[in-house]
Amino acid sequence: MKNNPEPTIPLYQNAVVQKTVYSILFTISFTHLLNDMMQSVIPAIYPLIKERFNFSFTQIGLITFTFQLTASLLQPFVGFYTDRKPRPYSLAIGMAVTLLGLIILSIAQSFFIILLAVALIGMGSSVFHPESSRVAYLASGGRKGLAQSIFQLGGNAGSAIGPLLAALIVIPYGQFQIIYFSLAAILGILVLLKIGKWYQGHLYLKQSSAPSQVEHASTGISSKRTVFSLAILLVLIFSKYFYMASMTSYFTFFLIDKFQLSAQQSQLYLFAFLAAVAAGTVIGGPLGDRFGRKYIIWISILGAAPFTLLLPYVSLFWTVVLSVIIGMVISSAFSAILVYATDLMPGKVGMIAGLFFGFAFGMGGVGSALLGWLADTTSIAFVFKICAFLPLIGVITGFLPNIAHKR
Repeated sequence: MKNNPEPTIPLYQNAVVQKTVYSILFTISFTHLLNDMMQSVIPAIYPLIKERFNFSFTQIGLITFTFQLTASLLQPFVGFYTDRKPRPYSLAIGMAVTLLGLIILSIAQSFFIILLAVALIGMGSSVFHPESSRVAYLASGGRKGLAQSIFQLGGNAGSAIGPLLAALIVIPYGQFQIIYFSLAAILGILVLLKIGKWYQGHLYLKQSSAPSQVEHASTGISSKRTVFSLAILLVLIFSKYFYMASMTSYFTFFLIDKFQLSAQQSQLYLFAFLAAVAAGTVIGGPLGDRFGRKYIIWISILGAAPFTLLLPYVSLFWTVVLSVIIGMVISSAFSAILVYATDLMPGKVGMIAGLFFGFAFGMGGVGSALLGWLADTTSIAFVFKICAFLPLIGVITGFLPNIAHKR
């Protein structure tokens, strides 16, 4: 066994690992809640705009594709750039772009104006996620899984609350009521200005350190194996978010088609699924810190398969029960995947966060577009029967190396 000297830990790394700043973690998690709540309005109003504008499922899928594409393409580049030149106040700027998109969406009268609105909301998201992930990392106190779970909890809670609010405010009273969500964007801008001030106040720690020590810290894994492992993680993200696309974009249509529910009733059941996703997120990060992220990734994705395979064939009661179980199980993976990836590439938090958030959104968008076309060609029921097999891809987790994680 080689005796390698311990790498010197720069000043800002010491500042990070000594104490978990919960006030910052929960504040950035709250802004994540606001951000993802506003994003979740888009799929929540699909039944409304489909009926009003007589859209096909393919058009519905293209709306999601446009939103997710703009939310995904920019993120790796934003993360790569801000790894070198952090921009604390870009968080508030991203939220302002989302505000503009919401206002346009509330008054849009054509398919192409709706595409423009959701593209702006996606662009706001692409700026928000890489930098906010870095804020969570800096405030983690070394407990990266816990910090990422707290951060993700806000996003998933917002994704759950959005459809519920849409069912209460937008669906009964019309498209223009989306304008009320702009109040959340304004609140988010104000909070993110405060976060940006804290973030900027900690930049001197990074600037006065030797970041190359972090960037070149060895994981004991070859570059080729690292790239292979990242590829496996991206395939797992594909399986997770393709399945999530079927649920977030088409679960309401599945319930309406199979059980003849109203649009409002279907939104409540979608809320139950998304609330379970939020709950599962809390579990994944700390368990990954404790038992190892590889095992949590394996259990989360492959473990959802028995439930996804049953869901298309059961009664309404069991459909809801299974959707809640699936939401809790499958959502525990993302925090573990993201932190595992940052462990593979130390010092690249922004780039990794941008890549994985971006790829997740991208897969959600591609999935929604393809599944919308498939639903038009076949049926919503067939879409859910096919997507049920996606979690089986989780078996490839076995090819990931075991990484010793230290606090």
